[in-house]
Amino acid sequence: MGANFWLFMGAVSGLSSVAAGAFGAHGLRGRIAPEMLAVFETGARYQMYHALLLCVVGGLLLRAGAAASGTLSLCGGLLVAGTVLFSGSLYVLALTGQRSLGAITPLGGLCFLAAWAILAVVALRGTLTAGLAGG
Repeated sequence: MGANFWLFMGAVSGLSSVAAGAFGAHGLRGRIAPEMLAVFETGARYQMYHALLLCVVGGLLLRAGAAASGTLSLCGGLLVAGTVLFSGSLYVLALTGQRSLGAITPLGGLCFLAAWAILAVVALRGTLTAGLAGG
């Protein structure tokens, strides 16, 4: 997937994170238990962190070119999967009380960890600087 795709995914994820945060703050306060509201807010917060990282991945792809494109796209895919599994399961847990979804949340966390690890490896390999030197 190209840079524009990951920038788009980051923007959509950021937009929906802001919407989720506003919904939690204004639509859910007083309607669900405070601990479930905290769970919902955690989902929105982690979604935003990783939406920003998706935008970074897109920006890096614009500069790095082919040298790191496959690896950075894997990073982006893991960020999207992590958002769906981690934040998504927290949203559903908070709204429905279905605690069985708690088993899915750590899988999303593992996706997030893997994405950050991949970014670290790309940085250590120096595959980004090859594309950046030309610009």
